[in-house]
Amino acid sequence: MIKEAFGVGSTELDAIEDAKKQLGIDDTVDVEIEVIQRPEKKKFGLFGGAPAKVKVTVKTSPIDNAETFLRNVLDKMQLSDISIERREKDGAVEFDLSGDNVGYVIGRRGETLDSLQYLTSLVANHGEEDYVKITVNTGNYREKREKTLEILGRKLAFKAVKTGRKSNLEPMNPYERRIIHTAVQKVNGATSWSEGENANRHVVIGPDPKASNYRKGGYNKGRGGRRPYNSKRNFNSAPVNPDREPLNEGGETGLYGRIDK
Repeated sequence: MIKEAFGVGSTELDAIEDAKKQLGIDDTVDVEIEVIQRPEKKKFGLFGGAPAKVKVTVKTSPIDNAETFLRNVLDKMQLSDISIERREKDGAVEFDLSGDNVGYVIGRRGETLDSLQYLTSLVANHGEEDYVKITVNTGNYREKREKTLEILGRKLAFKAVKTGRKSNLEPMNPYERRIIHTAVQKVNGATSWSEGENANRHVVIGPDPKASNYRKGGYNKGRGGRRPYNSKRNFNSAPVNPDREPLNEGGETGLYGRIDK
């Protein structure tokens, strides 16, 4: 889409109309106008004279810039057949991608999609005071991914309570680590933290040493690792507390936001 045009006319208004006609816009579109040359009348009606020349630029919003960037990247990836649907709500924007080749956009465990979202967000918020939350999605992939991570976090939390052992997850971005932390902290007797640096930073899930029923190394070693006959504890159904505050959630961070714990 053309963002600027030079118009020529006998008057400045005529020149502006000429530029708008080239851009295919009307008076409802917000534009910037720069006068390049003011009209000059011919001397004695015969000599000299010059028409008015103006430069008309269509003002674009940060969201427009982000969408243009995303479109250009997809074209460079030879994915021109993928369409972009934009949804705006409460200061946040979601770009939903659809097409036959969206699998290439998602990448391994959503890594390509995450990178596109990160770069698009940088473009949208470059030099802007008000932050705009940008989400790049395809169908309901992110919702499915979040549900998968929640289930994984709970499963490994129950395992940590049952066995007394910790589990190391694969490296994840801060947003996905926060989902895991939130899921784990809802299970009493389990806790989670992050280890590693940069791209290798990952979540570790283990038994909570502060829990009253915690036994180092699992069952009481004094009994040969066997569960006491009179114990009513059910490791397969660790207590769930939906109101427990997530210790390692890291606040309302977006994708690639910071989580210190």
